[in-house]
Amino acid sequence: MTHSNFSYDPLKILLRWLLFLSVFKLSYAIKDPDVEGEALLDLLNYLNDSNNQIDWDSHLVSPCFSWSHVTCRNGHVISLTLASLGFSGTLSPSIAKLNYLVSLELQNNNLSGSLPDYIANLTNLQYLNLADNNFKGSIPTTWNQLSSLMHLDLSSNDLTGSIPMQLFSAPMFNFSDTHLHCGEGFEQSCVPKSDHPASTYKSKHTNVVRFASCGAFAILCLGAIFSYRYHQMHRHKSDIFANVSGEDERKISFGQLRRFSLRELQVATKNFSESNVVGQGGFGKVYKGILSDNTKVGVKRLSDYNNPGGEAAFEREVQLISVAVHRNLLRLIGFCTTTTERILVYPFMKNLSVAYRLRDLKSDEKGLDWATRKKVAFGTAHGLEYLHEQCNPKIIHRDLKAANILLDDEFEAVLGDFGLAKLVDARMTHVTTQVRGTMGHIAPEYLSTGKSSEKTDVFGYGITLLELVTGERAIELSRLQEEEDVLLIDHVKKLVRENRVGDIVDKNLENYDTKEVETIIQVALLCTQGFPEDRPTMSEVLKMLQGIGLADKWANWKQLEETRNQEFSLMTHQFVWSDESTFDQETIHLSKAR
Repeated sequence: MTHSNFSYDPLKILLRWLLFLSVFKLSYAIKDPDVEGEALLDLLNYLNDSNNQIDWDSHLVSPCFSWSHVTCRNGHVISLTLASLGFSGTLSPSIAKLNYLVSLELQNNNLSGSLPDYIANLTNLQYLNLADNNFKGSIPTTWNQLSSLMHLDLSSNDLTGSIPMQLFSAPMFNFSDTHLHCGEGFEQSCVPKSDHPASTYKSKHTNVVRFASCGAFAILCLGAIFSYRYHQMHRHKSDIFANVSGEDERKISFGQLRRFSLRELQVATKNFSESNVVGQGGFGKVYKGILSDNTKVGVKRLSDYNNPGGEAAFEREVQLISVAVHRNLLRLIGFCTTTTERILVYPFMKNLSVAYRLRDLKSDEKGLDWATRKKVAFGTAHGLEYLHEQCNPKIIHRDLKAANILLDDEFEAVLGDFGLAKLVDARMTHVTTQVRGTMGHIAPEYLSTGKSSEKTDVFGYGITLLELVTGERAIELSRLQEEEDVLLIDHVKKLVRENRVGDIVDKNLENYDTKEVETIIQVALLCTQGFPEDRPTMSEVLKMLQGIGLADKWANWKQLEETRNQEFSLMTHQFVWSDESTFDQETIHLSKAR
């Protein structure tokens, strides 16, 4: 095909993207599967979550990012709180792969079978609660290896036999309401739970140790409660939802969030009139609305939430989003749920989005000067740093781009749509691989595996920086006609190699600081490296934007880029293209992304 008869055939564009994805798979080594994540999914399968209480997202690189009931430290799972969830299965051997597990709570379920001996492999386990289940048989003697155990509760199970002596060294334990033989180490039998809430030691000395440990545990609990209350300080005393309608529904609060009636939002948006649409994306349309008190709001009507019966799950996810409060994150005002609608309500941003200010301005509107673009770069970085490193659980955006960065009255960057990817995908159980995002902004490992991490956001942030500098979209097919790279990242890399930095800058920018432009371009290219482990964290990005540690990283990048260019040239020369080939030279431009 020649450029003269080139047409935008959707099928051919799709085929080009498939090749683009294939080259990514050839060019990069895919990370090993997350062992702990796979172990947890297998565990959930064995537990038999018939009530669908757990919504773990198998598309994430690690369970530490946003899985419920999971606590992590340094990237490893250390705690599982799975009590009272109606499980009716048993324990999977995969649990032994959770080498860093410190606490396991599975009490008050319907679990059955024998106590597995592979629990003994969890040598870091300090807290184990399997009470109020239907486990049968004896305690495996291998559990003597649990030398770190501080709290053990096996009460109210159909257990028989003797208790391994090593378990008596745990400061706190409970074997009541079982058929276990407590042995001579106890003053009384530990069979009836009603008579003996917890087994006791014979000697006063061990009693002192036990009570001291109870006191320490109580202090830890108080600390946990204090921490919980601190993080919930903005919540209302009651989070109870009632099935109400009409005027009464306005009075229901979810913490500081307001629960709107559908009728109220219909009135505010003129029945979701198309004339009130101010934005549209993968999650649905955004409408400008005016409430009865004349407050201007943005009303996001989620398109993926048309299945009935998901109100409670939606409300839980909204709660998670609502606790993320930062000056560079869009604040959630309230929400609305019906049997078929899921709607979020935000403050209205009169300056709309960065993408609008870069490319879609009306003739009488003001664009973004360099100082504002630089402020947007820093503000977005601060917002992402908060989501990745300060939120608990972490929140991954998965669709970072200029269109999702809004501008407040002072043109401060306000990151929108954060958390919505998880919120929507969590309920789409029929989808096996759900890649959220916009082509050109999606990291290669996310395209290849469907699994995201905070480093996929870093990639999207790097592309967004290039949008700020160039004013261009991440993909521009019109450049094919000029035999230029379609992907913005490749286009910028080419100009950097040719020392044409001035040609990178948006032609609409009249004044800018060349040194600052170079800094942002360098940070952008460091953020968009092919391997996620090579990309910086957002806290590192903020330092580099200030020039701290940038010089050495940039020197290493240039050296590595030169090596990869040589390798890529060798690889592309090994392709044999025939005259009848479906793909042409234009396809190579699409597949050169690294």
